[in-house]
Amino acid sequence: MPIASDRTRRARPLLGTFVEIEVAAAGSRTNAAIDAAFDAVALVHRLMSFHERDSDVSRLNRDAGVRPMRVHAWTFEVLEAAVEMHRRSRGVFDVTVAPALQAVGLLPGADDERAVVPGACVGDAIELLPERIVRFQAPDTRIDLGGIAKGFAVDRAIEVLREFDVPAGLVNAGGDLRVFGAAPHAVDLRDPRDPLRLLARIEMAGEALASTARRFDLMEGSTLGASAIINPATGEPAAAMIGATIRTSSCMIADALTKVVMISGTGAGDLLEHYGASALLVVADGDIQITSDWSQAVHLAA
Repeated sequence: MPIASDRTRRARPLLGTFVEIEVAAAGSRTNAAIDAAFDAVALVHRLMSFHERDSDVSRLNRDAGVRPMRVHAWTFEVLEAAVEMHRRSRGVFDVTVAPALQAVGLLPGADDERAVVPGACVGDAIELLPERIVRFQAPDTRIDLGGIAKGFAVDRAIEVLREFDVPAGLVNAGGDLRVFGAAPHAVDLRDPRDPLRLLARIEMAGEALASTARRFDLMEGSTLGASAIINPATGEPAAAMIGATIRTSSCMIADALTKVVMISGTGAGDLLEHYGASALLVVADGDIQITSDWSQAVHLAA
């Protein structure tokens, strides 16, 4: 006779990764809640994908430089957060970095006629108007929301699960994750210098976590590759950090802050404080730094 379980766990390929949802409940209503949460993630993908021709991002990249365009409420919310993060980070977080990402092969469709130069990525090129209207100040502005949209999708999935009165659970989108409910969760963090090793175990309760690191190809041996995060001031891959993990209440904010920290390193302390965020950093020389407010919840592997 099968043993009944009070937990349900499912995964789907979305957002260019696998999205996992685990909840402390079972039954038909739980299945409906998980389906609805996956639907929310899929909608974020359709709206904010750089690759989907009919996404809000693609429509903006084609036309917002020549005429104002209305976007979905979720896209507008993410753009508001991105513009705010750009301002508070003094330009370090910049979703108009898409041309630089294309130039180094991290996004398709590079335009050889448009040179990518340091300082060319200007976040205030995005004008947000009433009624969810967006306009770009220059016709060659291109945005990519890949540095913030995955975390937003996790937040939306959590919101849906709560609307169905699911008591507790976890949503994980390729390392951008958030937990809810009274019970604590233990999350294992891979070492960005060697993904086959454990770096730390992190205790979480009602929080979000996002991690990013330099690229690592096991087929190429143990050498770390360049970061997929571009410093908008130089047009070059970020080099200050090997990896960064951020904890805060919003997965969208944690997701965005990992990009800022990979570029600014320990210089992002004021920004972390503003967003109530904690950080675990693996510096370029291999040193591990943890903000003091988080040290008791992070247990480094031996």
